[in-house]
Amino acid sequence: MERIRVILVDDHTLFRKGLKMLLDESDGIEVVCEASSGVEFLKVLENLQPDVVLMDINMPEMNGMEATQIALKQHPSLPILMLSMHGEEEYFEKMVDAGVKGFLLKNSEVDEVVKAINTVFRGGSYFSQELLLGVISCRNKKHDDEKELTITDRELEVLKLICLGYSNSDIADKLFISHRTVDRHRSNLLEKTNSRNSAALVMYAIKHKLVDVS
Repeated sequence: MERIRVILVDDHTLFRKGLKMLLDESDGIEVVCEASSGVEFLKVLENLQPDVVLMDINMPEMNGMEATQIALKQHPSLPILMLSMHGEEEYFEKMVDAGVKGFLLKNSEVDEVVKAINTVFRGGSYFSQELLLGVISCRNKKHDDEKELTITDRELEVLKLICLGYSNSDIADKLFISHRTVDRHRSNLLEKTNSRNSAALVMYAIKHKLVDVS
């Protein structure tokens, strides 16, 4: 079976080497390249097209946010997962708007990292539950004067599965509906929530308590 080709971008050598070793030992994943900064990553990307990128946020020379924005302008469909720490939730919406597929805590267990990589590779989005709870906490401190949405029961079913990282094909199989029907529900949800992509839709759903992640 062909392995998912991953680029790992982080300025801490020990962290990179350790995560690379763990991922290379897992089934179906191979770290094909490492980079220690956003600049180095963009140079690598000129000649190497990975399946998934794991990107640290805070790095010298060029941070992960800037490198991600540039990379996604050049390769809009490139699945990028941000490696984050608690306290960096302020960056999430900006990164989601740029097109990232989700966020992982840097101290996540390797099983969760593998799950996240597989999820975004299949077309889904992935958010570490601890980070989502942090987003909820931040959101609850702000006044919310947005009007209430009208979402159908079926749209809510689809939304919950999107938040769980299911791809359109997975959702169609789970709900016994056609892929085209799932596409329509997803499009309706994106329009109703004014979300640019599925990751933004997940963020919206969590922040507005449309789904339960507890």
